[in-house]
Amino acid sequence: MAPVSAARSGVSRRAALVGLAGAAVPGLLPLYAVAAPAPAALSRPALMSPKALGAAMLAVTRAGSRLVAVGERGTVLLSDDHGQHWRQAAVPVQVTLTCVAFADERHGWAAGHLGTILHSDDGGQTWRKQLDGIAAAARVAEAARASGDAAALADAQALVDEGPDKPFFDLSFIDAQRGFAAGAYGLLFATADGGKSWQPLPARAANPQGLHLYGLRATAGQLVVAGEQGLLMRSVDNGASFEALPSPYKGSFLGLLQTPGGHLVAHGLRGSAYRAGPGAARWERLESQTAASLGASAVLPNGGFVLVSQVGEVLIAPPDAAALRRLPVRESVPIAGAALAADGALVLASLRGMRRLASLPIE
Repeated sequence: MAPVSAARSGVSRRAALVGLAGAAVPGLLPLYAVAAPAPAALSRPALMSPKALGAAMLAVTRAGSRLVAVGERGTVLLSDDHGQHWRQAAVPVQVTLTCVAFADERHGWAAGHLGTILHSDDGGQTWRKQLDGIAAAARVAEAARASGDAAALADAQALVDEGPDKPFFDLSFIDAQRGFAAGAYGLLFATADGGKSWQPLPARAANPQGLHLYGLRATAGQLVVAGEQGLLMRSVDNGASFEALPSPYKGSFLGLLQTPGGHLVAHGLRGSAYRAGPGAARWERLESQTAASLGASAVLPNGGFVLVSQVGEVLIAPPDAAALRRLPVRESVPIAGAALAADGALVLASLRGMRRLASLPIE
């Protein structure tokens, strides 16, 4: 498996994640023979506490007009007044959650450490566990045995031996049934039944080093994935196969967004941001005028987008602009996630709780 790179510490959201150290056990024992026991965090409900409002929050999204944010130790926060006030939701695990996505106002998923994927069908009020790292490793092992690929089998054995320590970093859903999850060491899973079953995808050919996957965006026509060392790959057959895309950048991409017009924007270390058309074939650099890593993003209704740096800079790009414009606002704490509230305010997930900025000047 690929070594842990510095990319993971390049931005606050990734820096907040616990280390992913753990080398593969030499030799190839029978699969499942030494699977690690389940950590207690997978079965203990998140603590309900007023202190949750100041917890380290790593991602935020919209579920209809509601805002849903996720963070450390299974914390999920909800706001029904555009981020002005928050309350805590019931969560069945104490696992740090790194990403959240909703297909509509009711059906959503959150994922994070220990290979955890949670599902809500009531707008984030309550959650149920659909997958954890033990089950994920077992499914990777089953797929490797079925393929007969010796290298894939060796990687699967290591995944089983190391236990459920690998996190997911991003989620993307086409609708309430079809979705994808990406994470450390090339973990890539899909569901076609709303998460009742999650299956690993065969992306080894496009990611032979097992690089970490930090961002993905799915539509009915394609799935695009971005990761460390400039990795970009695409599937046009619902994840049955992947091709590596020529990358304009050798540093790590920390996120991927898709505008209403279908354009893709990959952003990452040292102020790097690149945009491609709907086919993801040709990427052009966007001038960000910052050296800070860009780890949080939000799409604007006019087809533009916002990027937020790890030092709290807010950068806005109108549709088709070749450069990002820095707004005269800045948060003094590391920002990990961003979403546009229904009233136009920019809501930020920070390592010290949630922040709300005034409505953005959308051109």
